[in-house]
Amino acid sequence: MELVFRHAQQSDLNEIVRMLANDPLGAKRELFSVPVLKAYEQAFKSIQIDPNNEIIVAEHSDFTLLGFFQITYIPNLTYQGRWRAQIEGVRVNSEQRSIGIGRALVLHAIELAKKRHCYLVQLTSDKSRTDALRFYESLGFHATHEGFKLSLL
Repeated sequence: MELVFRHAQQSDLNEIVRMLANDPLGAKRELFSVPVLKAYEQAFKSIQIDPNNEIIVAEHSDFTLLGFFQITYIPNLTYQGRWRAQIEGVRVNSEQRSIGIGRALVLHAIELAKKRHCYLVQLTSDKSRTDALRFYESLGFHATHEGFKLSLL
């Protein structure tokens, strides 16, 4: 399947939020509605104007949105001031899973990071997502650190 990668547009936002909400964890924390919540619109606009943030979508030649990810480029003082890239929110349309779209999305994110001269690509995945953990390991990612989060809600 031939994929086309491009920057997300405002017209993609409904489908992006639908994909975020369409899994067991997302169903607990996201809210899909038409139109989408203003908070999603505001976050999308903030990402669009930030030169160190991108939402990239993958679509088929018939313009069907198949998946997306967010990538953030982070300046760092470690490693002699090199940049790193953080991949977030990798999602594939539920009807198109397990055919290589997720792999193509992550590999595209890695290429973007290389073009920005990042020394490292990092991501997190919920520990309960055992399939996702195996998937990222199959792409060469290693669980080298223990992550911590503090909810401010």
